[in-house]
Amino acid sequence: MRELIEHREGINRLMARYGVKFGIYKNNEFHEQLFPFDPMPRVISAKEFEFLQKGLTQRVDALNAFLADVYGEKKIVKDKVIPEDFIFSSKGYLPQCEGIVPPKKIYSHISGIDLVQAKDGEWYILEDNLRIPSGASYPMIARELTRRASPRTFINNRIEDNRGYASMLKQMMDNVNTGGINVVLTPGRYNAAFFEHSYLAERSGAILAMPQDLFVENNYLYYRQYGGSPLKVGAVYRRISDEYLDPMCFLPESLIGVPGIMDVYRSGHVALINAPGNGVADDKGIYYFVPYMIKYYLGEDAILKNAPTYLAFYEKDRNFILEHLNRLVVKDVSEAGGYGVIFGSDLSAEKLEELKQIIINEPRRFIAQEVIDFIDLDIVDESNPGDHLVPRKADLRAFVLTGEKTMVWPSGLTRFSRNPDSFVVNSSQGGGFKDTWVLSR
Repeated sequence: MRELIEHREGINRLMARYGVKFGIYKNNEFHEQLFPFDPMPRVISAKEFEFLQKGLTQRVDALNAFLADVYGEKKIVKDKVIPEDFIFSSKGYLPQCEGIVPPKKIYSHISGIDLVQAKDGEWYILEDNLRIPSGASYPMIARELTRRASPRTFINNRIEDNRGYASMLKQMMDNVNTGGINVVLTPGRYNAAFFEHSYLAERSGAILAMPQDLFVENNYLYYRQYGGSPLKVGAVYRRISDEYLDPMCFLPESLIGVPGIMDVYRSGHVALINAPGNGVADDKGIYYFVPYMIKYYLGEDAILKNAPTYLAFYEKDRNFILEHLNRLVVKDVSEAGGYGVIFGSDLSAEKLEELKQIIINEPRRFIAQEVIDFIDLDIVDESNPGDHLVPRKADLRAFVLTGEKTMVWPSGLTRFSRNPDSFVVNSSQGGGFKDTWVLSR
């Protein structure tokens, strides 16, 4: 590992050269910056990855079954496993998607599942991301550039090759393709993850398309070639949020959508990756019920545990939250990217009382969790010229692709906090990232 530290500056120079960036909108301004990379990888043994693989596959299969059910027969609601009001009041539930059956009946083609490992070795799921999960491109490009800077590292260590993500992505898109080309639909240069959009399109052999490049005619979707005949589109890996995807169906003021694309999708003439409406399944409140979904749809106990969670919607849980608020972490179910996360231990007595009142008034809006003291990973201390290592909190975003079958990518995005006193690792909150090594057998 020492050689990675020695090549740290060279690797980061290459990162800057290749524009490995992410953007943040703040105060109505767009700020773009390099995504801080630490050369010390997270290492996962082959045996441990096999365990994670089984648990992640099980979870995503259950979530896909839930989405098919919620927008179809709603058996889980009729059987009172999940309260009806709880589902249909979710901001992620889209009535416009009722009755639509996507190609191959797959809703979440790309699932980003966030996990942490507690200090006793137990893994916990923190969050399911089933709408537009991002981040796979960063460990891919990091591995590629690290291999250039320090080739002996990968000769001396037996590590699963993470370059297979591109072929996994292509296989999945081909599997649901309804006839035509594959495209990656980006809202444009000023999107926070534009680097990823272009990188994954290039690596998977798909065409990178702007909204103005696509149009609907006779209930089919086409890509407008400049200097050639239009090409029929069979699968769209869309990187545009649901509400902006089609101004004829969702927000009419959207300037980055494709008018009529939802009609084409509803007719079964194009696959949308991921399916619109998936937000109902990654609502932080619905997260509470995923172990129940696994039992209901698959007849199995959950392999991977949720963090201990309390639902303010239920009176018993709400009373527990109010009584123990000073030691819990509270999450606003409508927020993402590390926003809306409140640690009770950080609040004054006055602020605790204010939060209690908000929870009482808006119980559907919040969940509360026990604070998991998850493991620290060593990072190179940027402020120390001697390459001193310091511990920082880190999570793992695993990527699970569902096509002909459900597959877990043998890598992942490890994010870490650059603040020694923070548990929040999101890039939007100033976090950095590492490569994730899965050791070969």
